[in-house]
Amino acid sequence: MKTAVVILNWNTRDYLRKFLPGLIASTEGLDAEVIVADNASTDGSPEMLAAEFPDVRRISLDRNYGFTGGYNRALAQVEADYYVLINSDIEVPQGWLKPLTDWMDTHPHCGACGPKLLSYDHRDRFEYAGAAGGLLDRYGYPFCRGRILQKVEKDEGQYDTPEDVFWVSGACLLVRSKLWKKLGGLDDRFFAHMEEIDLCWRMQLSGYTVTVVPESFVYHIGGGTLPNESPFKLRLNFRNNLLLLENNLAKTFRAQGYSVDGSLGKARRRIFVRMLLDGASALTYLVTKRYNSYKAVVQAHGEYRKLRRKPTPDEVAMQKDATVRGWYDGWIVPKGIFRK
Repeated sequence: MKTAVVILNWNTRDYLRKFLPGLIASTEGLDAEVIVADNASTDGSPEMLAAEFPDVRRISLDRNYGFTGGYNRALAQVEADYYVLINSDIEVPQGWLKPLTDWMDTHPHCGACGPKLLSYDHRDRFEYAGAAGGLLDRYGYPFCRGRILQKVEKDEGQYDTPEDVFWVSGACLLVRSKLWKKLGGLDDRFFAHMEEIDLCWRMQLSGYTVTVVPESFVYHIGGGTLPNESPFKLRLNFRNNLLLLENNLAKTFRAQGYSVDGSLGKARRRIFVRMLLDGASALTYLVTKRYNSYKAVVQAHGEYRKLRRKPTPDEVAMQKDATVRGWYDGWIVPKGIFRK
């Protein structure tokens, strides 16, 4: 099989019922298969799939392993040239898949690509989670072409040229299966959120590009599993930001030509500043009486200390020269707030 289009489901039965028929129809005539992997849902999703979509291949997991563990376990059971990771709350138009596989076929050094992500409810606007491809600032704050902080642009064709970016949203992400396996898939420690940024960063450090292909576009609802105001989601974001930086910063500096010691020291200082910024965020939550958000940041830092795996000098020394695209060597937050 050329392409496996894999939904990882956890308690999104209604989204599956709504969007799965269109997804299946969009792959007809292509060397592609739609597969649903289930993270031990309790909302009747498995029973609904068996009754209403009996021809769709299903992979059942014994518990909720999160986005990272779920996809790692599911894709280990799938053989294909390309994997598409796609959320259950996405509507796809006809013709969305072929531009992505065509791009990968003709660009062998591209490790992953994705479509423009548009809002399901406001179709002339980009969707928050990925817009027209993701970027990252010096302290690990992600933003997008078409979305900075909470400000989302209208899609007026301004990003309709293929572009190498830092990351593509895991809401709809096509990856080379061989590279996925070589890199070990997603980092299980993340559970959910920012894991695709980490994967795309590791791909770039391995000499591959990550590209948004705007000829393809999909419509994303967003927040289908965890609402934006969830303290759990906030905890994951703060924790995983630090894991993301520790995984990749020192190797990135080494790829830019710094010495091993210089790379490790520069990464430590950068992460320390990020932790201070997190502390300022926590203080803001406390002062504004958003106590659950304050607790989420404190818990995130505690979990980071338990989960962290410091890169060794030998690991950093092995890093080859590589170009990391989509890196913004500034701090996006004050520019987003004060310069709009």
